Amino acid sequence: MERRKEYPKGEEGFFEIVKPGDGTKYLGFGILKLKKEQSWELDSGGREYVFLILKGYSKVGNLEIGPRKDVFSSKASAVYVPKWESVRIEAIYDSEIAIVSAPAREKYEMKLVKPEEVRVRVVGQGNWRRHVHDVVYENVDANMLLVGETFNPPGNWSSYPPHRHDVDDIPYESDMEEVYHYRIKPKHGFGVQLIYTDDKSVDELIKIENGLTVIIDRGYHPVVAAPGYTIYYLWALAGEKRILIPRDDPKHAWIKDVEAILRDW
Repeated sequence: MERRKEYPKGEEGFFEIVKPGDGTKYLGFGILKLKKEQSWELDSGGREYVFLILKGYSKVGNLEIGPRKDVFSSKASAVYVPKWESVRIEAIYDSEIAIVSAPAREKYEMKLVKPEEVRVRVVGQGNWRRHVHDVVYENVDANMLLVGETFNPPGNWSSYPPHRHDVDDIPYESDMEEVYHYRIKPKHGFGVQLIYTDDKSVDELIKIENGLTVIIDRGYHPVVAAPGYTIYYLWALAGEKRILIPRDDPKHAWIKDVEAILRDW
């Protein structure tokens, strides 16, 4: 399976990057690029969708997402679209929109998430400290999808200690597949993503570049930003039970025990 999915080169239109059945069971992911006053229409069918503005200003139906200069300048806004819904997306200004989807059993209400409704968490300490923005979580009724953003300072790690969510073993671990979509500031920077399993049947090292998307179907998946470069990634999860319970790699879980000491130091 090819985990690395490159950024689409086209200037406008919808670009499907992750297709269900090709690396993921449930998740679909793509980028919609629209010039000012251009539009695109969606019939959601039996899937639910999240439209998250990466840059620009657009309307999803009659709900506005943005304005957002870029992912590093302000918090996100997003729209949840349920199954069996037809919507028109129209660009007020040139826009780039992340589109996440998954199968839906129930039809819930269409929902706008404003920037002030994004839940901001500071996670970790020292050189594994990062900011996590929960965009679509318990604030939105949905079947499978959880969506948010993580901001990695230069030289710092995230998704650390390394964790996985491969097994349906609640309350110890939940089974959720995931995609990461990366942006880097400045754009020519880089980082590194590891993906590995306990038995080393998966043991991969991926160079992160601006615009890259990575499929995480299983395994621990820590991330590190190169010194001098801030890494952003949009993360999208889907699972039957829509609950994220990560299991830390037991070899490295001890690092959480020193976080309180560092915080109070």
